[in-house]
Amino acid sequence: MSFKQAAARAGANIALVKYWGKRDQRLNLPAAGSISITLAGLETRTTVTPDPTLGADEFVLDGVEQPPGRVGAVLDLVRERAGATVACRVESRNNFPTGAGLASSASGFAALVVAAAQAFGLQLSESELSGLARRGSGSAARSIFGGFAEMDPGHRENGVDAVARPLLSAEEWPLEVVVAITDSGSKAVGSRDGMNHTMRTSPYYPAWVETVAEDLDAARSAIAARDFEALAETAEHSALKMHASMLAARPGLVYWNPATLACLHAVRALRSAGTGVFFTIDAGPQLKAVCLPGESERVAGLLADQPGVSDVLVTGLGGGAARAAVP
Repeated sequence: MSFKQAAARAGANIALVKYWGKRDQRLNLPAAGSISITLAGLETRTTVTPDPTLGADEFVLDGVEQPPGRVGAVLDLVRERAGATVACRVESRNNFPTGAGLASSASGFAALVVAAAQAFGLQLSESELSGLARRGSGSAARSIFGGFAEMDPGHRENGVDAVARPLLSAEEWPLEVVVAITDSGSKAVGSRDGMNHTMRTSPYYPAWVETVAEDLDAARSAIAARDFEALAETAEHSALKMHASMLAARPGLVYWNPATLACLHAVRALRSAGTGVFFTIDAGPQLKAVCLPGESERVAGLLADQPGVSDVLVTGLGGGAARAAVP
């Protein structure tokens, strides 16, 4: 069997109906579904090099050698499908802060599975790639697709039906996104540990899971109708509910800082004044402002002026994970 070096790129995605919690830790199956948008400007580029001379997988992230960990585990799944055992060197680089609440694991594992499948000569469907990406990071299943995507939590114990699917392409509703960076450092508590802690200790967690289906229905309808106001209401409600479940954990998880709150209030004021914008916040301190086309410049200017905001990124919706030229 022959192998080849291969590369891929994938965009980070932002959940509008949030994913928080798992029904199966080993298979990384979500407790509830989610809906997201994939971004054009925040991406991971990953190169996979099968190398028979290596004794074990190697992983380099943003120029720094890392333990293979989940990367090696996902490579094992790809190798199993290919009937191969050869170790790989994986080199991955993000063009945005890593581990800071900007979905770097989502783009990273989506790019990894696309590159690895190519390196091992596998012809996999997008659904199959989504399932493989989920094993590395639950949100990575959505980054296989561009535009708007929905993650199905699935019902089967083996997780074969827990995959994402596209809802609407980026071109069909070209929303804009402004990301306010309030802390570019890595989070003290990673998303996976934060989910598990919330599930174990928060009395609000069961209520969070029970209400997700209603949010999914509302968001799906809003996206199909291009109803920005309805999507704004649902997305903000979902984000605040997720963070409420974290805050009620013991001890509570507080990912926000003063600048996060300042940006939240600034977005609310803008929308009250007639600007087409709403906020969402993942497990981290960065605020994402989703805007109607033509509104991002005004939103970016206001967020950049908030105390504690170190940078503002302006982007739009992008395509799904894809092959890339080998560096």
